[in-house]
Amino acid sequence: MVMGSPTQLVQIELWPPLRQPKPSWLRARAAMGDNFHRLKTLARGLHLHTVCESAQCPNIGECWNHGTATFMLLGDVCTRRCGFCAVPKGRPLPLDWDEPRRVADAVGLLGLKHAVITSVNRDDDNLGGAQIFAETIRAIRRLAPDCRVEVLIPDFQGLDEALRAVLDAAPDVLNHNTESVPRLYRVVRSGARYERSLRLLENAKKWSAGMVTKSGLMVGLGETVGELLAVFRDLAERQVDILTVGQYLRPSRDHLPVARFYTPEEFRYLKEEALALGFRHVESGPLVRSSYHAHEQTANVS
Repeated sequence: MVMGSPTQLVQIELWPPLRQPKPSWLRARAAMGDNFHRLKTLARGLHLHTVCESAQCPNIGECWNHGTATFMLLGDVCTRRCGFCAVPKGRPLPLDWDEPRRVADAVGLLGLKHAVITSVNRDDDNLGGAQIFAETIRAIRRLAPDCRVEVLIPDFQGLDEALRAVLDAAPDVLNHNTESVPRLYRVVRSGARYERSLRLLENAKKWSAGMVTKSGLMVGLGETVGELLAVFRDLAERQVDILTVGQYLRPSRDHLPVARFYTPEEFRYLKEEALALGFRHVESGPLVRSSYHAHEQTANVS
């Protein structure tokens, strides 16, 4: 600084923002109980992966103690690097064509009435991944014909043949999450495209008469309420039946920071706005995730 010149103060914006303590309404029950340990042992014995564990879901204790879980197909390594997700990234192993049988065995042993099946992204073989989804649906139908099957699918990079393969197996619910608002896609959903996700949900209704469709978003990544409501409108225009809205929680320091925590009152407001747009069922709350109370959601739209 030159002698005698006035001192200039420069405001520095901290990024990422300073760590915020979790509010009281984000406290989940610890994972424990007989059913929790039974399901964990079963998954290990059948060499299965659950998104409950891989994605560090806060509801794992509640759901597993009710004897419900979301099974994750196509291995446990994802080919994309989304900024919010705790699932490991990298080069996956070859597809496991025996996986559908093992998932169906687990559903039968647990006596599930509503099974949720999801997967990592496998951009190395989108059609093969879709075919494993289809075979899993059919295997569950054979072994547990009274069990409703919900699938939470990736976008298959927009491959129509892959979506048709899943729809031909006739799941009871087809879920594909939009996750965030278009402005944030580049950092939140690496490799995804907002319009591609909308097109998938639109085609699911077009190609499969009566199909129940579902989508979900996270909040707290820097979006505005106006942007969220715009996504709600886009989904409603594509006749999506079920919407889930939950708080983003940072899995580690290597993931995107939480911009802010929404209050329970804000979640209630988002639910009211979504219902006014015509969704048949809306789950909106701090700990809501795609599969949270999935069996109740489906019952409400049947």
